[in-house]
Amino acid sequence: MTKKMKRSNYLVSLGLLLICSAVSAQQVLTLEDCRRMAVRTSRSLEQAQTAVEMAGYDRKVALANYFPNISATGTYQYNNRDIALISDSQSAALRGLGDRAQGALDQAYADAQAQIGQQAQTMRTQLEEKIKNDPKLMLEYALSPMWKTVFGMLEEADLQQLKAPDIAGPVNAIGAEVDDALHLDSHNLFAAAITLQQPVFVGGKIVYSNQMARLAEELETARYDQTYADVIVDVDEAYWQIVSIAAKKKLADAYADLLRTLEQDVQKSVAAGVMTEADALQIKVKANEADMLRTKADNGLTLAKMLLCKRVGLPLESPVVLADEQTDLIPQPAACCSKGMDGIFADRPETRSLTLASEIYDRKAKIARADMMPKVVLTAGYLITNPNLYNGFSHNWEGGSFNAGVLVSVPLFHGMEATSKYRKAKAEATLYESKLQEARELITLQVTQQRKQLDESRKQLETATSHLAAAEENLRAATVGFEAGVVTTDTVLAAQTAWMQAHSECIDAGTQLQLAASRLARAEGDYLPERK
Repeated sequence: MTKKMKRSNYLVSLGLLLICSAVSAQQVLTLEDCRRMAVRTSRSLEQAQTAVEMAGYDRKVALANYFPNISATGTYQYNNRDIALISDSQSAALRGLGDRAQGALDQAYADAQAQIGQQAQTMRTQLEEKIKNDPKLMLEYALSPMWKTVFGMLEEADLQQLKAPDIAGPVNAIGAEVDDALHLDSHNLFAAAITLQQPVFVGGKIVYSNQMARLAEELETARYDQTYADVIVDVDEAYWQIVSIAAKKKLADAYADLLRTLEQDVQKSVAAGVMTEADALQIKVKANEADMLRTKADNGLTLAKMLLCKRVGLPLESPVVLADEQTDLIPQPAACCSKGMDGIFADRPETRSLTLASEIYDRKAKIARADMMPKVVLTAGYLITNPNLYNGFSHNWEGGSFNAGVLVSVPLFHGMEATSKYRKAKAEATLYESKLQEARELITLQVTQQRKQLDESRKQLETATSHLAAAEENLRAATVGFEAGVVTTDTVLAAQTAWMQAHSECIDAGTQLQLAASRLARAEGDYLPERK
């Protein structure tokens, strides 16, 4: 609950406490007091106000789409195996690289040894052939030790064994190190990223969404106004019903007093032998009927006040006293200036709701059309990982990478979905436009009817007032005649009954006039809350 709502509830509670204290002290409540109390305590108005606040938050949500979407993401993942960039056979080949290199080197040395021995043997054979074929060389070979040295060197070259160096161990170690580097330590993976998305063009979807959210808030406000007007009319009906019943209760009391007085006079006449017991019994029956009417009026007044207490938020048993409750006749409402239909259409919440609904569906159609247009979004981000992707998967947080780009999305085909949504929204907008025209016609008819009913109620009140004046004069004349002994009991009873009926009709006519004025004000859109 927001601070504003808490403060409002506190003020309402304080107001109710003060009102209850005032009522307990028999402070008189006016119609405006009852209206204010009903507005402060109405559950339906509270719910309508909550709906307006929710629509305001939706408008703020739509407004947020103008701003970039910035988010931070972090993740951790455990893997039971490392990531290998080479296969198992390649890994084995790397680890046996020194053995294969040693074998190749040994073979190369063996081939070189064989070639050297073969060349030495060939040279020795060639020298021996030349010596045998040349007597001079033979003589020199026999006498000179140099040739023995030469042949000895050739024989040693033939017999010498070349030995390759041992490189298997070092090369195997290098291969193992390379193999370990190609098997990445990925048991524990950490990553963090900051991303930014800024819409550049989405077919006007953001603009229309904001317009639709604003219209939706105005629509909820119009619905609040409609609920407000209903609450006011309900309070008016309950208020004037109490005033009517209270007036009829006083009328029943006055009628009962007349009958009791007449009964006493008849009893004296019976004792004097002027009238019969039948006349006295006739008066007694009428007096009992008057007592019954008074009892019904008391019960009806109690129930009517309980209904008013419920509508204004007071305990049902509160001793409510109304300002117009003490009057003998219902006061006439103040005359108001006639409004034009254009002003009525502008003030009526129903027409405003339908107008806003039509505009909302028009924006909805444009949003559906925006789904068929290309979308352009700017993107940017920063990514950092451990193991570091940009430093040989080393386990550190040294440096990340920044990226930026443009995302373009062009819808091509999706079963005519977007087109169907657009056509549906256009049809809904047309539907609400038709409903708006129908509502205008019905409101025109309602206003005309309520105005006619108000005129009829005024004429009815004038007629009832005239009848009341005639009935009072008739009752006065009948009473004087009865006291003079020239008028019978039946005539007096008829005059009293006519007086009571005329007075009751005058009360009913005044009540209907007040209710007709309230309903006309509702029909003309006069019951609107004050905007701060």
